[in-house]
Amino acid sequence: MRFKDVVGQNNLKSKLIKEVLDEKISHAQMFLGDYGFGTLPLALSFAQYIFCEVKIDGDSCGECPSCRQVKELQHPDLHFSFPTVQKISKISDGLITEWRQQIKEQPYFSSFDWIKRIDPKEAKPIISVHESAEIQRKLRLKSYQGGYKILIMWLPETMNASCANKILKILEEPPNKTLFLLISANADMLLDTIRSRCQIVQLQRVDSYLIEEEIRKTFNLDKEKCQSITSFSQGDLLKAYEIASSNEDEAALKDAFMTMMRSSYKKNVIEMMDWAEVMAKKGKERQKIFLNYTLHMLRQCIVKNYMGEKLVQVSNEEGAFIERFSPFVSGNNIREFMKTFDEAFYQLERNANPKILFTLLCFQSMRLLHKH
Repeated sequence: MRFKDVVGQNNLKSKLIKEVLDEKISHAQMFLGDYGFGTLPLALSFAQYIFCEVKIDGDSCGECPSCRQVKELQHPDLHFSFPTVQKISKISDGLITEWRQQIKEQPYFSSFDWIKRIDPKEAKPIISVHESAEIQRKLRLKSYQGGYKILIMWLPETMNASCANKILKILEEPPNKTLFLLISANADMLLDTIRSRCQIVQLQRVDSYLIEEEIRKTFNLDKEKCQSITSFSQGDLLKAYEIASSNEDEAALKDAFMTMMRSSYKKNVIEMMDWAEVMAKKGKERQKIFLNYTLHMLRQCIVKNYMGEKLVQVSNEEGAFIERFSPFVSGNNIREFMKTFDEAFYQLERNANPKILFTLLCFQSMRLLHKH
């Protein structure tokens, strides 16, 4: 993967390129940000740039033997570590084929996407102490091509305690010419001692115009649809991909949101229960999209109330509903609203019972709507 294949993050690309050209590459770097910001693609393009034999115009050439090996995710000095379901494989190499397939199909993916690929039962994956022993073994070997050895560890926050302590020792005393690129979506779950030994590469939300351009190019959608998806994504390219590729159109999302909020405001328990039952029968991906859509609509209500209509980023139909609904969202309830739906998203990814989850959301919304 080349830098040009990563959407946005141009300032960080320039800094990483300068590190290589100045020969001042930090041995441990942590790429922080949501999945849709491009943490993994940026780390892959950085590794390819380091290995590239013919660097041109601020990017890897994409054609030399090293670039081709990285593109196929089979460079002998590029190693991967990622969470696995222990009953399937205790180390990453046991799932390296699935890992390569995932990245080649779509390098912007979440932990939930990865779990779905490797385990139909969706058991919790971890990076275990068995993996740390395998990492130590690999990094003790000499570089095949005489340059750097690079370890890309995806989601180091999934390391268990034994593994984390062993990795910490490696970070403290790294083998010669070894680079660690850690990719985290939640650094708060990591040991402070690991974070402190890494140079932080903090990714930002992707610019709206870049997401709109990417969605139009990838899905061949009309301008209004692309703008609506871009607004909904809030700078997260993965969210944009998910809504653009789903069968859940804007009208269906809006109708589901309106039904939920109206029945909750009216305290119509029968309608609330019926709505929750319908939502519970939808697939998890569609449920996640709905929760993200609800968070988006709540944010737009606050924008309208406190910053004016001109800054609201929704379609005409959504704007008409927000005009009527926004008075019920204010500083008195928005924080709790956002926290409630963020928590629901978290619980959904961890296989919470969807009928119970959406029923509780209705009752919580009922309380908050009357708190405005």
